[in-house]
Amino acid sequence: MRKALVLSLLTFVLGGCASVPAHRDISGVWINQAAIDAAANGGNLREALLAYGPNLEWDIDAKNSTAYYTNGFELVEGKLLPADDGGWQVSFYGSSATGLRLDGETLVQDETDAEPRQAFVRSRVSVASDAPLGSSFETSLNSAYMGGNWRVVSGMGQGNQVTFTPDGKLQGVPGIQGYVLCLAGDCASMSGEYDSLWLQQGEMGAAHIFVRDGRKLEIFQALDASAPDDMPQFYPGQREWLLEKL
Repeated sequence: MRKALVLSLLTFVLGGCASVPAHRDISGVWINQAAIDAAANGGNLREALLAYGPNLEWDIDAKNSTAYYTNGFELVEGKLLPADDGGWQVSFYGSSATGLRLDGETLVQDETDAEPRQAFVRSRVSVASDAPLGSSFETSLNSAYMGGNWRVVSGMGQGNQVTFTPDGKLQGVPGIQGYVLCLAGDCASMSGEYDSLWLQQGEMGAAHIFVRDGRKLEIFQALDASAPDDMPQFYPGQREWLLEKL
């Protein structure tokens, strides 16, 4: 009788445990690969980011119940807690929670009233341990969107071979040492409908407008149409470079 009771209790306990969904660890850095893949087709960068964003990267630590994401201009911190369905919930201060769950090897951010469903994959790039959130996405994007060898068709350094490195260095254009693609935030507001990037020249630099059309990349001066005390409103001026991907 006692043996039967023990077996019955054991069956109940095991059955109860089996009914609780297992929470797979989602710790690590996840990037919006769909946005990167769309940009890699060689069209308008911001349109690709908006179509599959707005969020670009998550950094999750399940052990410490923290989850951070960036959309390219702000860093948002949330508290990570397991959900009843085996997924996770991230609660943000002053706003509603968002759901995260694994679908195979993909991290899915559930649709909310404010944001669409978004998908992320584990980052495979190496960045410095103290690199800001978003660096893994930016490095991967630079490689996919600007990678490969280019040739200066017209402009300073005509005929030179040009390389945009994933870490933001620029080789082959006289006087230019680095670049930063505008993803979102103030730089996007200032360039309006146009894509823009920052070109570093020694200790200084300047914003430029660019147009990417497949294997061609045009870079223009950024002229400002705003009043003196207003936020700059850039539009394309004289074309400075025409590059062609080899």
